[in-house]
Amino acid sequence: MRVLVTGGAGFIGSHLCEELLKQGHQVLVIDNLSTGRLQNLDPFKDNNYFQFLEGDLRDRAWLKNIGSSINQCELAFHLAGLADIVPSIQRPVEYFDSNVTATVNLLEQLRSSSRLKRIVYAASSSCYGIPEQFPTKEDAAIRPEYPYALTKRLAEELILHWSKVYELAATSLRLFNVYGPRSRTNGTYGAVFGVFLAQKLAGKPFTIVGDGNQTRDFTFVSDVVSAFIKAGLSTHSSGIFNVGSGHTYSVNNLCELLGGEKTHIPKRPGEPDCTFADISKIQQVLDWQPQVSLEDGVKVLLENIDYWREAPVWTPETIAEETKEWFKSLE
Repeated sequence: MRVLVTGGAGFIGSHLCEELLKQGHQVLVIDNLSTGRLQNLDPFKDNNYFQFLEGDLRDRAWLKNIGSSINQCELAFHLAGLADIVPSIQRPVEYFDSNVTATVNLLEQLRSSSRLKRIVYAASSSCYGIPEQFPTKEDAAIRPEYPYALTKRLAEELILHWSKVYELAATSLRLFNVYGPRSRTNGTYGAVFGVFLAQKLAGKPFTIVGDGNQTRDFTFVSDVVSAFIKAGLSTHSSGIFNVGSGHTYSVNNLCELLGGEKTHIPKRPGEPDCTFADISKIQQVLDWQPQVSLEDGVKVLLENIDYWREAPVWTPETIAEETKEWFKSLE
């Protein structure tokens, strides 16, 4: 198949591209490189079945100009967008444009395609806010706590609505705490693995939020990639699926696996004490199963730890400065 991957130079997107190419598909990547990295494309940049176009989905004129390339694709994976909590509170309009406006622009371009069989969207489990039930099912209440979560949810609504009105097959995967090689190293304070790995390389203590007993459904990137491909190749009707590990692990447990000293910083508002996906639906409908335990996933990260040498090393003081608007906005 000829496959479109938006955000293909990013963390999950680059792994998805690599696996699609291994399976013999032709892959077209669109990425504006705002958070993605050309370095992530190095493993397959010379593959004859791979094509990269640098551009921005917010630019309708640009999208129209490359429309013939997009309309040759039979399958689309939409992973482009902005992540992280703090900058979404600081720059909500930018997040709306990147996550919502870009999505509707892409949908309108895809709607003109006669070849497209399905679009698969990278949604976020942050849409659940602070859940009341664990593991959390897909029909749980939607309560986004900050602009990032809201804009990801709005994009999901758009995709499902376009699917209904315009008979465009669509699947939305709500991802839980994805980690693995090539996770982001940019200057934004965000995902725990990027923060901890940079701290470990620098010989600094891990900055534990609260008491560290909070748990997260850490899901390894190769499992997420397999879920995307299962969803893309499925003939199942449109729908929403949680993608998680089948377990939930404490941050303290993660620190023990990484090995290092710890220091504690204040607990933050708007963060759940637990994330834990109910994955029974995707297991039953798409016959998908997570394969990588946290112990095995952490081993892979430590084997590839040099990737995070360029990442910023956060301290309790710099984190406090970076997150002050978080506390101010969400308390």
